[in-house]
Amino acid sequence: MGDKANAHPGAAGRAATADHPASVRNVVLVGHSGSGKTTLVEALALTAGAVNRAGRVEDGTSVSDYDDIEHRQQRSVQLSLVPVEWGGYKINILDTPGYADFVGELRAGLRAADAALFVVSAAEGAEGITGATRMVWEECAAVGMPRAIVVTHLEAARSDFKEITRCCAETFGADDPDAVLPLYLPLHGEQGPDGHAPVTGLIGLLSQRVFDYASGERKESEPGDDQLPVIQEARDKLIEGIIAESEDESLMDRYLGGEDIDYKTLVDDLERAVARGIFHPVLAAAPAAEGARQGIGTVELLELITGGFPTPLEHPAPAVTTPGGKPRPALSCDPEGPLAAEVVKTASDPYVGRISLVRVFSGTLRPDETVHVSGHGLADRGHEDHDVDERVGALSSPFGKQQRTLSQAIAGDLACVAKLSRAETGDTLSAKDDPLLMAPWDMPDPLLPLAIQAHSKADEDKLSQGLSRLVAEDPTMRLQQNQDTHQVVLWCLGEAHADVALERLRHRYGVQVDLVPHKVSLRETFGTKAAGRGRHVKQSGGHGQFAICEIEVEPLPGGSGIEFVDKVVGGAVPRQFIPSVEKGIRAQAAKGVAAGYPLIDVRVTLLDGKAHSVDSSDAAFQTAGALALREAAADATIHLLEPVAEVQVLVGDEHVGSVMSDLSGRRGRVVGTEQAPGGRTLVRAEVPEIEIGRYAVDLRSLSQGTARFSRSYARHEPMPAQLSQKIREQAQDTA
Repeated sequence: MGDKANAHPGAAGRAATADHPASVRNVVLVGHSGSGKTTLVEALALTAGAVNRAGRVEDGTSVSDYDDIEHRQQRSVQLSLVPVEWGGYKINILDTPGYADFVGELRAGLRAADAALFVVSAAEGAEGITGATRMVWEECAAVGMPRAIVVTHLEAARSDFKEITRCCAETFGADDPDAVLPLYLPLHGEQGPDGHAPVTGLIGLLSQRVFDYASGERKESEPGDDQLPVIQEARDKLIEGIIAESEDESLMDRYLGGEDIDYKTLVDDLERAVARGIFHPVLAAAPAAEGARQGIGTVELLELITGGFPTPLEHPAPAVTTPGGKPRPALSCDPEGPLAAEVVKTASDPYVGRISLVRVFSGTLRPDETVHVSGHGLADRGHEDHDVDERVGALSSPFGKQQRTLSQAIAGDLACVAKLSRAETGDTLSAKDDPLLMAPWDMPDPLLPLAIQAHSKADEDKLSQGLSRLVAEDPTMRLQQNQDTHQVVLWCLGEAHADVALERLRHRYGVQVDLVPHKVSLRETFGTKAAGRGRHVKQSGGHGQFAICEIEVEPLPGGSGIEFVDKVVGGAVPRQFIPSVEKGIRAQAAKGVAAGYPLIDVRVTLLDGKAHSVDSSDAAFQTAGALALREAAADATIHLLEPVAEVQVLVGDEHVGSVMSDLSGRRGRVVGTEQAPGGRTLVRAEVPEIEIGRYAVDLRSLSQGTARFSRSYARHEPMPAQLSQKIREQAQDTA
């Protein structure tokens, strides 16, 4: 594996196709921003013959030309698919954004793939293996996904392949460092004036062959005498690592007994160990030099993907039920089986409309057929539930900005589907007469609020539709119409995620919005008992208005709401008007009595009042009730209540002190800690929501991107007097 000669010249200008699941490989690239994932994709496409030596497809665009926003922001912001052919196999390469704000795109890529390539920059050393990358590695390990490591930026002057391999073994092979070992060593050319010897090729440890790319073509030769000692040491360690993971328990005894294990046995065992997710080879790759046909290590990497990574036949499909929740038998990757496909990404094209990237897990998807669309809803994120039939439009295979037509997409393959107007990311496509629903994958919870308003009347008319289309494309966003603050809030994963959302609204949907300060849902309550008298008496010709009521208000424990008690005696307030008094009191409570926030947790007792046989009315007593509550508030101590969130932070032990100190600075109360696997601690705290508006951003900085947190509403409790007074003054200024 990886030591074979060039197997396939590629197929530029046509769509890569698959006629059987065994001929498909789905691989996702994982790595932090700047690690070289997109450059590696372009190098693989060049080696596979999918692009020309200038890195262009036949229309002149680059294979990495996906989104105008990516060009403007100079970074990848979305999952992209590049299908290539190599040695008779179709390889679907899924390139994911490296920035933490776009982890939703990464999760979608993991869902669609059967194996992962972790891309690490040699120029950055250990610092290039971020906490977020380690967390993704652990996610893959939990489900047994096969993983390999690709070291990039070997051309950098400060790159050190041996050191970065050691760092990878320490980080990714914490339980078994011998399961993370290089398959090749870099071949260095002549040392330059700066003392740096450029990488010109690779040395295969199993085959003991040299693959020299210095001429622009891959040339194979025997190693020199000076190279043999270095090769032998690394080769012995690699063989021991492979044998340790072998299913043949006698192999280690034979090896230790001095037997020379044949090359084919070693390669077969290596391929099995990689496919089972228990051995993780390290490879090196560098982009092709100008005019070269192949990048260093790209042939070896393509051979690893086709020979060492599993087929879709070996990857279990997600569990399925009927849309009503009734369990169904497990799916198998059979093109003749029941249709079951999943939308892993939704995008909009200004000319074609909505385009859905779909992974087919079972059956065969064909253009122009009617399918059933089932969705989980995610109502809390602004996504409606789906249970409808839709007609599939054209099927295509993306390549840069091109869409190459496909006649079908079989089980195990990925394809783009046009004109599915109702389907959203995460939805299931199945046969209309046999509807299915797949178990959803884990979506990160957006925790950074963005309060927005239309910039102009013209924007206001388009805002609702633009936001609906935006959240339909990205299930990691949550759209909230806050009934308490009357704000439109778009919840995002971070600042970069928010920037992209606003840019898409502006450029793709033609909606300009302004950011406004995000408000939390405050409340008011009485701190002391008070009495109030509401007098509404008017005479202006014809029927007048007459209503008088006297009330008493007293505070109640948190969570009690508003309690209304009638203690009128002697008919001072006629029975038919008592509900009117209550209605007026509740209406005024909803508007607030001090700073314009809803009043809660009080008991209002109606004690007395007066009525007029002609001029009293429902409206008059509603007004009197409201006036009485306002008068009582004027003579009482009114507390402003702020929402308090229960926050759980999962953080590495080395950052626990910083996190707890920061929470205390936010007026938080740490209520407990407990140890979690992987050298981490779960910190539980109660923190006022007004203090954690930007916590998603700040926590990432505090923990170097390694911590995660969740939040849930706990209760409302009184604000500090100084902060409460400031908010009241602001309310008076805007009144």
